[in-house]
Amino acid sequence: MAWDTRVALVTGAAQGIGLAVAQTLAKAGARIALADRQLEKVEEEALRLRQQGIKAEAFAVDVADIVSIEEMMKNVSARLGSLDILVNNAGVLSSTAVEDLSEQEWDRVFTINLRGVFFVVQKALPYLKQSSTARIINMSSLAGRMGGYETGMAYTASKGGVISLTYGLARQLAPYGITVNCVCPGTTQTDILKDWSESQIASLQATIPLGRLGQPQDVASAVRYLASEEASFVTGLLLDVNGGMYFG
Repeated sequence: MAWDTRVALVTGAAQGIGLAVAQTLAKAGARIALADRQLEKVEEEALRLRQQGIKAEAFAVDVADIVSIEEMMKNVSARLGSLDILVNNAGVLSSTAVEDLSEQEWDRVFTINLRGVFFVVQKALPYLKQSSTARIINMSSLAGRMGGYETGMAYTASKGGVISLTYGLARQLAPYGITVNCVCPGTTQTDILKDWSESQIASLQATIPLGRLGQPQDVASAVRYLASEEASFVTGLLLDVNGGMYFG
């Protein structure tokens, strides 16, 4: 399996973990589709990759909008020719306390973090079924594994749903030769933490046995493994990247 024959689509690729994943798969040799609501940002990143001799294209997508997802898939196929690797990274963080969590926030978080993952997979399937090396890699969270420390219940429950979805998809898509796995990062140093207080971040860091926050590259390296030939017999796996915050 040559990396340069494969196309990887990464949602939420404008920054943070998603951008690190796109850059890492590009360095491995894959052709890259960077997708995000922030089209201008992914266009800038795609241009940087092309300047390095990498085939990269930018696509607009709102994973809360099924029509937008369908259009993205058509455009990826038209411009890059195939789809072999899907990384469902788009998501939003919520740390609202139980007593203050509104119905609107609950629905928004679930629509993006869980509903969006399912329908991106569904709309990608016609293309992935044509690949002999198809991979789906979903992004959950430490919170989805064990309830989290500072994260709100909408986020925690939505990321737990991504884990259940990964298990079910791994079983149902195995007959097509499609592997489905999940990466569960712990607290990672990205812009998603910008609304968190210093005390919240310090409290979390104190719970990490390895003594530091995760970096986007830590997560991207795990995704690269799951997308590789070495992981061709791995499906339904939850890969924890959390510095020892959770074992299980």
